[in-house]
Amino acid sequence: MNRWFSLLLLVLFIQPGKALADDSSSLEVYGFVMLDSGYDTKRMHPDWFDTMRPTKLPSFDGEFGPNGNAFFSVRQTRLGVKTNTPTDLGTLKTQFEFEMFGTGVDAGQTTIRLRHAYGELGKFGAGQYWSPFMDIDVFPNSLEYWGPSGMAFFRNVQIRYMPLQGEYSRATIALERPGASGDQGVYSDRIELQGVAPHFPLPDLSAEYRMGGTWGYIEGAGIVRYIGWRDTDASDALDLDGSTTGWGLNVSSNLKFSGNTARISVLYGEGVENYMNDAPEDVAVEAQPGNATTPFTGEALPVLGVVAFLDHNWNEKFSTSIGYSMIDIDNADAQLPNAFNKGHYALGNLLYYPVPNMMVGGEVQYGKRENFNDGFTTDDVKFQFSARYNFSKVM
Repeated sequence: MNRWFSLLLLVLFIQPGKALADDSSSLEVYGFVMLDSGYDTKRMHPDWFDTMRPTKLPSFDGEFGPNGNAFFSVRQTRLGVKTNTPTDLGTLKTQFEFEMFGTGVDAGQTTIRLRHAYGELGKFGAGQYWSPFMDIDVFPNSLEYWGPSGMAFFRNVQIRYMPLQGEYSRATIALERPGASGDQGVYSDRIELQGVAPHFPLPDLSAEYRMGGTWGYIEGAGIVRYIGWRDTDASDALDLDGSTTGWGLNVSSNLKFSGNTARISVLYGEGVENYMNDAPEDVAVEAQPGNATTPFTGEALPVLGVVAFLDHNWNEKFSTSIGYSMIDIDNADAQLPNAFNKGHYALGNLLYYPVPNMMVGGEVQYGKRENFNDGFTTDDVKFQFSARYNFSKVM
C-alpha cells in the first residue's frame, strides 16, 4: 500500500508535465483534510464509532459495552484527481478518488479506500462510479459521514451509456457488477446449508432519467437483478439450487427556493438492500414444509426507504441542514427475532465558513433501531464537531 501511494504522489506532484498529454488537457488535484470529534451518549458498534448507522446499533442490551464515549477521527479525509482531454470523439474524462475510511476487512481503521476509478468518453463510461439507481444529490450537507439510512447509495463497477447529457436533464443505462448477501436466520446452524454458494451469472441492469431546470429536478430510477445460489454438496439427496429477482424503484428530487434546497427521495424494492446506504441482507432463508427435496429456499426482502432533508443558507458564512430518513425491512419468518427491521436517522447542524475552503460546525444526530419481533429497540444521540480544509489545484 505504501509503495502504491508513493507512486501516486510521484505521478501527481513530481512529474505533472508528463501526466498531461498536451496543453489542451487539464488535470485537477483536489480533496480535503477533515477532523471529526464528538460524544456518543450510547454505544455504536466499535468499527463504526464515528458514524450514525441504525444497523450498527445494539440488537440487545450491552452488546457493545458501556454507554458514553468520546471519539476523534480523520477518516473522512479525501484525495482525488480529475482529468479532461479533448478528442475527436468528445472530451475524455477520468476520475480517481480515495478516502481514508476503512470498510469491509478494514472496518474501523484509518486506511485507503477507493471511491471512484472511472473514465468517460462521449456517451459511454466505465469503471467504479455512482450507480444510476442512486441519486447522490439527495445527500444532505451533513457532518456525519455515512448519511441517511433510507437512501440508495452505492458506488459500483459498471459500464454505462448516457443518451442524454443536458445541463439540467440526463438519462443513463448501466450494466453493474452483481452481488448480494443472505441471512440464514434460525437455520444458520443447519449442515445442509453450508454447501450453498452464491451465483451471479448476469449483471445488474439499472437506469435513471432526470428532468430539471433552475427550480431543481425530479428523477426516476430503477434496477433489476438476478440473485442465484447453487447447492455444491452432492453428498445428500437435497437440491437447494434456487434464484430470485431483485428489483427497485427510486424517485428523488431537489427543489430550490429562497436560499433553500429540499432533498427528497422515496424508494421501494425487493432484494436491493445491497444498494441501500444502511441496510442488512438482500435475501433471507425461508422454510418449505413438506418439500423433501428442497426444504429451504430464499426470499428477496422487501425494503422501503424515505429521505427528507432541508439545506438552508443563512448567508455567505452560515448554513444549516436538518431532516429525517427511515428504512423499513419486511422480514422473512425464518429470520432471528433480533434481526434488523427498521431504522430511523435524523440530524440538525450549524456550519460556519470563516474563509473560502474552510468549514467548522456542530451537529446533533439521532438514530434508532427496531428489531424484527423480539420487542427490542435502541436509540442513540450523538454530538459532533468537525473542521474541514479543502484544497484544489488545476494544472
